[in-house]
Amino acid sequence: MVGAAGPFIEYVLPVAGSVLAGAAIGFEREYRGRPAGLRTHILVSLASALLMLAAVHQVRWLTDTPHDVIRIDPVRMAHGILTGIGFLCGGVIFRNGLSVHGLTTAASLWITSALGTLYGVGFYGLAIGGTFATLLVLTLLRVVDSRMPKIAVLDVAVAYRREGDPPEPAFRELLASLDMTAPTLGHRLHAEGQAIELTAALHSRSAAAEELVKRLCADPRVVAFEINPRND
Repeated sequence: MVGAAGPFIEYVLPVAGSVLAGAAIGFEREYRGRPAGLRTHILVSLASALLMLAAVHQVRWLTDTPHDVIRIDPVRMAHGILTGIGFLCGGVIFRNGLSVHGLTTAASLWITSALGTLYGVGFYGLAIGGTFATLLVLTLLRVVDSRMPKIAVLDVAVAYRREGDPPEPAFRELLASLDMTAPTLGHRLHAEGQAIELTAALHSRSAAAEELVKRLCADPRVVAFEINPRND
């Protein structure tokens, strides 16, 4: 806990530390063009720090209450902060077709709130270390992640003309020729009844999206398609 070492140590340092931590993480999210950026992360970290400061120093604002009945329990405030931030994190997670986006941004908001909480109680060593660890994960590990061998995932929706044979065998043959797999395949008949739409999450070890586009454009039965690479 923060001791009685002057207003600077008790109030200014936790507030300044929380703002700097939120700004550092928020800048990275803003630079990546994510839904929650610089101001959002600063406000989340600052709010967490202020609430924890109020909890730690509640004796000073409960002046009309006898000290022998006051029970200081900052853990309850921390629990409330992390519960409330969950609703904000849920707001930046959204679904686009078969993909879910915003998970990393939601996690960055959650860790930013936790860091603000640590600054608020004066746990500066863990708070500063957590700030640098978070920036390391968001920046340097992105480079490592981009160089790791992994399976590319493409969310694809293809609409075929209804006449003729069912389009699924031809679609799967196309995928096999491009070394792509579709664990599950969805079917939808358009309301006007003139097209059958196939939807799938395609797995591939190579970036074959460009070739897939060429093949679909050359197929006279294809009336529309949409291809979206998955990312956060």
